[in-house]
Amino acid sequence: MAVGAGNFVRTCINGLNALSGVGLLTVPYALSEGGWVSLALLATVAAACWNTGILLSRCMDADDAIRTYPDIGERAFGRAGRLLVSGFIYAELYLVATGFLILEGDNLDKLFPGAAVSLGTVSLAGKQLFIVLGALAVTPTTWLRSLGVLAYVSATGVFASVVIVLSVLWAAAVDGVGFSGRGTTTPLRTTGLPTALGL
Repeated sequence: MAVGAGNFVRTCINGLNALSGVGLLTVPYALSEGGWVSLALLATVAAACWNTGILLSRCMDADDAIRTYPDIGERAFGRAGRLLVSGFIYAELYLVATGFLILEGDNLDKLFPGAAVSLGTVSLAGKQLFIVLGALAVTPTTWLRSLGVLAYVSATGVFASVVIVLSVLWAAAVDGVGFSGRGTTTPLRTTGLPTALGL
């Protein structure tokens, strides 16, 4: 396999993992919280992301020296722009990672209620235990010398998404849950719009 083809496959796996993993679970929940009209919000966000992608592509095509978001910020607003864009990027990465750890802690606490570990005077229970365990499990991936290897780690996320879909289908078809359940028929739930927008 050629180097370019290998990078393309890895990029596709990363993209599929990000889109299917997060979208698979959050879009139905967002619709249940915001009602069917919140689909318009989803379409608006998708259009804004598409337009932003086109603008970023144009910025990067305009000058071969532009390779990162901070480069675009520096080109537009000088050194202050570079620092501001870098700050926002690092804050976003930190906050997304924190959000995923909290989400993982909440979900595992619901799957394994009452889990606790005591090591001497230190004891961890519930969400805090699973957040720490999740952080310890993910930390070694930050030590990889080649970030290209993360594509293979990301492939496990795609596998997990397939397992989730198969589990839901199994519950519906085999465990008697069925496919005839009714969700919300409310076209708009203003109380749930902030949650739908956040997702």
